[in-house]
Amino acid sequence: MGDPEDIQACIPRLRRYARALTGDRFSADDLVQDTLERACGRFHLWRRGSNLSAWLFTIMHNLHVNQIKKGQAGRVVTLDHESAEFTVPATQDARLSIRDLDAALRRLSDEQREVLLLVGLEEMSYQEAARVVGVPLGTVMSRLSRGRERLRTLMKGEVAPQQLKVVK
Repeated sequence: MGDPEDIQACIPRLRRYARALTGDRFSADDLVQDTLERACGRFHLWRRGSNLSAWLFTIMHNLHVNQIKKGQAGRVVTLDHESAEFTVPATQDARLSIRDLDAALRRLSDEQREVLLLVGLEEMSYQEAARVVGVPLGTVMSRLSRGRERLRTLMKGEVAPQQLKVVK
């Protein structure tokens, strides 16, 4: 893996992840374009034989984090019936469920949302997700566990207990 066709094959997954990260198709397209531009400019740094997809996701993750730090991240727009790409038109209940899921995902911390999307949506292994976000495996497992629990709570409409911060 490492030819232009291999990069092209990764684009749908990159677009889906970017859309889930940004919540906006235009910001997602910009993020994918920036990712591909950076990858092409630094392709000599990719190690042949390593996972090209994980390398591209790592670039995207780092770009997204940098945009957030600089305050350049796109506006958050909830998913609607135009943006959901279904093969069969969704029922009203399905649309409401998607809307609720999107709203609940937006309430998670960026760290939890990223890991949930990489493992749940992109079907990456915990090890691959750890490489993409640049944290130890245990941190991915912890974020995933806390994120799933918080998502369950939010989807049930329950109010999650406030976590107290230790002040010294």
